[in-house]
Amino acid sequence: QVKELVLDNCLSDNGKVIGLSSDFENLEFLSMISVQLMSISNLPKLNKLRKLELSDNRISGGLEVLAERTPNLTHLNLSGNRIKDINTLEPLKKLPNLRSLDLFNCEVTTLINYRESVFTLLPQLSYLDGFDADDQEAPDSDPEADGDGEENDDYEEDDLDEEVIDDEDDDDDDLEGEEEEDGLDDEEEDEDEDGEDDEEDEADDDLPRGEKRKRNLEDEGEEDPEDEEDDEDD
Repeated sequence: QVKELVLDNCLSDNGKVIGLSSDFENLEFLSMISVQLMSISNLPKLNKLRKLELSDNRISGGLEVLAERTPNLTHLNLSGNRIKDINTLEPLKKLPNLRSLDLFNCEVTTLINYRESVFTLLPQLSYLDGFDADDQEAPDSDPEADGDGEENDDYEEDDLDEEVIDDEDDDDDDLEGEEEEDGLDDEEEDEDEDGEDDEEDEADDDLPRGEKRKRNLEDEGEEDPEDEEDDEDD
């Protein structure tokens, strides 16, 4: 029932695959990076295999085995191997589902018109070394491997809706906090004003009765009758 198997940095047996058998017939992803592999002739029949990672090995040919043993391959990484000629890739024409091929750091990439030649030889290819025929970069992930994209979109929309609701709640809390602070400020101002009035009243109580009355009259803009009588006498 194993669907993914990673054997990176494990040593091969004299440059050949060992340990893999038909028991792994359900494999969909196999990685054998940097295992000093020189030949893939011992690769078992893997009808369900879709992605094969063989980078940083010593493979220089023998790719016809892939068409025989992995007929449904869609992604093949041969970067960092010893592939020198375009003709070495010809057996890959028998992989009708092959969509992505990586030959980065292989000597073949230094040939004139390398990209045009490979796309012509393998018309089923969508991406070579991570770019299509128009030099557009390949997406980071495979939509088919990620599942239904619509579900992901719905999930993202739900997340956005929750974030908007949370932001609104935070704004309401901020407004309530500001209103409470304003209310406290108003109460403090009222208390300050009341305190000033009380201080004035206390100051008035300390004055003699005549001075207090005179002060009240002055505040109201009226003259003291005693002052008027003094004026008449003058």
